[in-house]
Amino acid sequence: MPQTASYYASAMILDPSTWSAVRWPADQQPLLVVSVDAEAEFDWTNSTSRKAIGVRSIKKQRSAHRIFARFGIRPTYLLDFPVSSAEEGYRPIRELLADGECEIGAHLQPWDNPPFLEELNDYTSYPGNLAPALEREKLKRLTGNIERNLGRPPRVHRAGRYGVGRATGELLIELGYEVDMSVLPTTDLRPKLGPDFRRCDARPYWVDAQRRLFEIPLSIGFTGLLARFGPPLHPFSSKFLRLHTPGILARLRLLDRITLTPEGIDFFEMRRLTRVLFRTGHRVFSFSYHGPSLEPGNTPYVQSQADLAAFMTRMERYFDFFMNEIGGRAATPLEVKALAGKRCAPLC
Repeated sequence: MPQTASYYASAMILDPSTWSAVRWPADQQPLLVVSVDAEAEFDWTNSTSRKAIGVRSIKKQRSAHRIFARFGIRPTYLLDFPVSSAEEGYRPIRELLADGECEIGAHLQPWDNPPFLEELNDYTSYPGNLAPALEREKLKRLTGNIERNLGRPPRVHRAGRYGVGRATGELLIELGYEVDMSVLPTTDLRPKLGPDFRRCDARPYWVDAQRRLFEIPLSIGFTGLLARFGPPLHPFSSKFLRLHTPGILARLRLLDRITLTPEGIDFFEMRRLTRVLFRTGHRVFSFSYHGPSLEPGNTPYVQSQADLAAFMTRMERYFDFFMNEIGGRAATPLEVKALAGKRCAPLC
């Protein structure tokens, strides 16, 4: 495989000069994409440990499907290496896939995905920080694992810790991926040694001019009276003003940065974000959570049965709002890609 700078520059997820923006027609029905990081349980205080605790939380996803079914949602499970390797992990997802209740993708977490050739630290916990040949080999092994144990190759990808890099786009294309879901709009992870997403917003885009790879960012945006100034103001208030300034601005409804997830975000915040994005022309909404959250004690977001009940209620209320008030419908990442190619061709 060629590894020249020009080769990698032809499809760079974080470089707007290679993108083709998608501008949806005003009459496009809002589309909700639900994705789940189907990953092993691990110690969130030591996220680079290769010692996965287990994959038992995967079977808990069945409880969410009682909600998904009501709203016609087929979530996309993004499997990491431990989940795609252990029968206890992949079998529940394989059953859902066979019943037509979900789609699948890959979630590359370098610290628990062989080959283990890199030094284990925060920098190498982002796949895009690895040498391209090592990132490729890890992704190749994960892709093969999923195809072997799930019965079909993954076509959707999310980098562990959202850590895409310079080579990631072309590596995904080479290995047959069609959609990436790694972008965190307006987010700068450089202080944590990760990528810089400040030039990305929540609108999907074609990563390369040939339209081989489609990007669906996580839905993140700003609400409040100062929302239009959100991208420059929020990081400034966090870094240079007083420690609690972002929280104060949010409580005053001046500026609130919201992510479309039931993890730490309440229904009213998700509803507010969706209304703002919809008014500004967004027609694709990306909703995501970590699979281990469906078993109390695995993530900071769900520590008890009461937390889990509230988590499920937030999802159900949001889906009801999206389908019945906004008039939206559910779609898989590949369905969104196909529709973008059809409906948006004259406008992109």
